Amino acid sequence: MDIWSITQNGYNTEDIVTNGNRFLIGNGYMGVRGTLEECGADQQVAINLAGIYDRAPGQTWREPVNAPNGLFAKLEGQGNILEHTQRLDIRHGIHSRVTEYEHAVLRIERFCSMAEPHILCQRISVEPKGQPITLVCGIDADVWDINGSHLTALKTEADEILCVSAVTSELRLPITVNERCNIFHDEIRTVGNSVFRVFRVTGSFVLERVIAVNAELSSGSYGEKLAVHIAVWEKLWKGSEIQIDGDDKAQLYINLSLYHLHSIAPRHANTLSIPARGLSGQTYKGAIFWDSEIFLFPVFVHTEPELAKSLLRYRIEALPGALAKAAEYGYRGAFYPWESQEGGIEGCTDYNVVDVFTHRPVRTYFRDKQIHISGDIVYAMWKYYEITGDTSLLREGGAEVILQCARFYLSRAHSRLDQDKIDFLDVIGPDEYHERVNNNVFTNQMAAHCMSCALALKDIFAESDHGFFNGLVQRLDYAEDLELLKAVYPKLRPVFVKREIIEQFDGYFELEDCSLDTVRSRLLDEREYWGTNHGVAAHTQIIKQADVIAMMALFPSLFSNGMVKQNWHYYEPRTEHGSSLSACMYALTACRIGRPDLAWEHFIKTASIDLVGGGKEWAGEIYIGGTHPAANGGAWMIAVLGFAGLLVQDGEISIKPNLPPQIKSLRFPITVKGKRNVITVTHDEWEIE
Repeated sequence: MDIWSITQNGYNTEDIVTNGNRFLIGNGYMGVRGTLEECGADQQVAINLAGIYDRAPGQTWREPVNAPNGLFAKLEGQGNILEHTQRLDIRHGIHSRVTEYEHAVLRIERFCSMAEPHILCQRISVEPKGQPITLVCGIDADVWDINGSHLTALKTEADEILCVSAVTSELRLPITVNERCNIFHDEIRTVGNSVFRVFRVTGSFVLERVIAVNAELSSGSYGEKLAVHIAVWEKLWKGSEIQIDGDDKAQLYINLSLYHLHSIAPRHANTLSIPARGLSGQTYKGAIFWDSEIFLFPVFVHTEPELAKSLLRYRIEALPGALAKAAEYGYRGAFYPWESQEGGIEGCTDYNVVDVFTHRPVRTYFRDKQIHISGDIVYAMWKYYEITGDTSLLREGGAEVILQCARFYLSRAHSRLDQDKIDFLDVIGPDEYHERVNNNVFTNQMAAHCMSCALALKDIFAESDHGFFNGLVQRLDYAEDLELLKAVYPKLRPVFVKREIIEQFDGYFELEDCSLDTVRSRLLDEREYWGTNHGVAAHTQIIKQADVIAMMALFPSLFSNGMVKQNWHYYEPRTEHGSSLSACMYALTACRIGRPDLAWEHFIKTASIDLVGGGKEWAGEIYIGGTHPAANGGAWMIAVLGFAGLLVQDGEISIKPNLPPQIKSLRFPITVKGKRNVITVTHDEWEIE
């Protein structure tokens, strides 16, 4: 079995959209969907750009911009398809296809340069079968967009270099695609705002093209750029490759998961994060969710700490937007966007789902009630400090983020005169099927942890730089808030330890306790959204994804193994796993209770999602398809933090193996305090090199 590539034989138009996700290539600056070169907007072709957003005229939603397609190539006079193979080399991020037509054989290879973020490269080989063939290739300006056209003032230029330029509708940002090739064309063809080269092919023909997106074309041949690109990939694998002995499918799946993470990681930028659907298109408005801190950050903080740091710098730069959002709702401190776009702009609207029956927008409360997002960000900030021992991020704005998020929770908390406890009312936890609940335990714990981090900052800087912390407190006028934190924090801690089975939120146990199959049988349309007031799950104990179990996975020291076990067996049958974020949390906690056999199924589901499918593609009438970076990160977490049982505390590595029977050994690198370590784990022992 080839563990470093995925291949599909045969041509089926029904696979085009799925293959766009499955065969994606990218380099952090842009993602190129794995559609074929002759496809257009109707087949969801996209060169998706990181961090560039736009609102089309007359539209409500802002979304990332797709650039004109500089990789377009098509044969004319080729006849019908006889055989077709599409392949993705996941070791080196190279997409290729071989298509045999009646009158020609077409071979195309392409890659997004990992050495030059703005550069795409393509090699086209045509072998006619005895009669002339016409090759048309160039820049297709017919761009696929979900919510209106984002490019305006389009212009084309054609000579030795082809160019399509435009500006975005909202902010007038320039978008330019340039192309050069190694053979001069026979003809230039323009169609609307698109521009193509035309070649008359009579014998074996090889064309090499270099495309620059929002940059000048750089020098160097296709072969030279390919060699440097491969060298970068090899360096990335040296720092992250997980070797699984015992199951080739599992090896392929973890390779693919890491491939997708590397392909979308913003190494070109210092303050950019990763959208919930990566760079696979405009789904979820290209926004940054809590996925970045809870599911992606763990991979990078253990393998590329500097990259992990840049993900968190994105949140530091977005602090003004979080302060503004809190003020919008009448609170102090930092309330981070649920769907964050550039500069911390909140991309989430009050109507995020369209009803499949009435075709009307449905009021949802993700924007205003998912307050755990601020605590999620603080959780990652603190983990970075714990794992790396590096205080520079805290000095460069991280400490202020922590204090402002704690201030928000102080402002958002509720206190009753007749009870000595603090409530968080009218919230949504990770389980989005139950909106506007009180005291969601995940949310309460994140708020408590955030407050504890704010209180601990003084001790961190007590010896090294006490003046830094005192100055920060003075600048933020925070002295009274610190005293209030000391009073409020103890009242939050005991909220979840009243009983062995933790109630997900107040009143959860009073909801209808029925099976998942029962709830599924009530659907009238498979695209129905299960949540909101009228969703089929809203008044039952069926939940969308790990909630209580996610809390136990993220805060393992707070719960005994026995408590985790009881809650796992209670909540897992009641979880629909309607999100790709869910299965990894159940797998991590299954390892914790000594049941890696239970974790195995969740690992396979998580790690294979972008190959075999299985994720939801609709929330009501809203398309939510694309790749699944959080699941890719979750697969790494299961393998390293679950099966291998890795724990890093105070710069010290400990291992508690929990390998399932399918795996004989695991081998993986991690970086701790700047030192690269290679760890090998078997069922009985482990070692560090």
